[in-house]
Amino acid sequence: MISVSDTAKEKLLSLMAESNHSAESFLRVGVEGGGCSGLSYKMDFDAERHDGDQLFEDKGVKILVDKKSFLYLVGMVLEYSGGLNGKGFTFNNPNATRTCGCGESFAV
Repeated sequence: MISVSDTAKEKLLSLMAESNHSAESFLRVGVEGGGCSGLSYKMDFDAERHDGDQLFEDKGVKILVDKKSFLYLVGMVLEYSGGLNGKGFTFNNPNATRTCGCGESFAV
């Protein structure tokens, strides 16, 4: 399962509306090689589900994850922090053994 916090949900729905994505769009979350810790998070909106995608829905947000990325992201919570000292979206990933200072990359 991959889930989103209440604040992340509100920000995602706002961003979807601002970028003219329909309520039927998905949030695609994944992992790619790179970053200072070895693996980097990626996310974007997507209108299509591909073969092998895992689909989750939490708080009305439909989340797609490819099979390979799912192995690294199972149990993750997507969070959002705004304000003057806010960092934006953060990935609370129980599988990460090490993360970089900016929180955009990790190792397992």
